Amino acid sequence: QVQLVESGGGEVQPGGSLRLSCAASAFTLDFYAIGWFRQAPGKEREGVSCISSSDGSTYYADSVKGRFTISRDRAKTTVYLQMNSLNHEETAVYYCAKRRGWDDSLVTADFRSWGQGTQVTVAT
Repeated sequence: QVQLVESGGGEVQPGGSLRLSCAASAFTLDFYAIGWFRQAPGKEREGVSCISSSDGSTYYADSVKGRFTISRDRAKTTVYLQMNSLNHEETAVYYCAKRRGWDDSLVTADFRSWGQGTQVTVAT
């Protein structure tokens, strides 16, 4: 069972940047994807971005296109989410999650393994 651990959250000013990390407890070579999701108080969990383990294909929610970048290290042990031009609506707990295979989408139910989350707060 691969464990996922998020880090890199914190507080930033509006327009600022953060880079989140999702570290896996074990190295894997299977076909999967890692996604980033976020959930703010009183809101449903929403998909942010995902990346494929096989060819590095990426997918972004419309709300973050052009501002966020998802990437992975060469060993495929860590996935990053670079977040730029943050606004107050993006204050949330950010989770990384794993799904088998790949789809050009961010369907929450497809992701079966989840980390504990890291808090991102965009100051007023």
